[in-house]
Amino acid sequence: MAENTSTRLKAIMAQRGLKQADILRLAQPYCEKYKIKMGKSDLSQFVSGKVEPGQWKLTILGLALDVSEAWLMGLDVPMERETTPASLDGDGRIGEFVGLFCQLTAEQQALIIAQIKGILSAQ
Repeated sequence: MAENTSTRLKAIMAQRGLKQADILRLAQPYCEKYKIKMGKSDLSQFVSGKVEPGQWKLTILGLALDVSEAWLMGLDVPMERETTPASLDGDGRIGEFVGLFCQLTAEQQALIIAQIKGILSAQ
C-alpha cells in the first residue's frame, strides 16, 4: 500500500503514543502564531484519509510533530525535519498574511492580489 499522510500520521501516533488531541495540542501554538485554523474535524479527516491537508496545515503538522512535510505526505525521504521552512522564519508576517488570505473569499483574494500588483507596479 502506498504511503500517504493518513498512514504517516497513524504511524507517528503509534510510534510516539499520541492521540489526535495530543497532535492538536502540539499544533496549537503554530496555528495561533500563523493564524491557521485546524480543529478536531480537520485532523480526524487527515488521519482517516478522507482529506489530504493543504500546504499550510501540512506545514503546521510537520512543525508540531517535528517531521519533514515531504515524509508526512508519504514520500520516500527521511522523517527528520532538516530546517524550518524559510517562509516561516523571521517575524511571522508571511505566515500571518497567508493565514488571513486563506480566510478570504476568492473574490476578496483577487482584490488583494490586484492591490499588491498595483503597489508593485508603482515602485
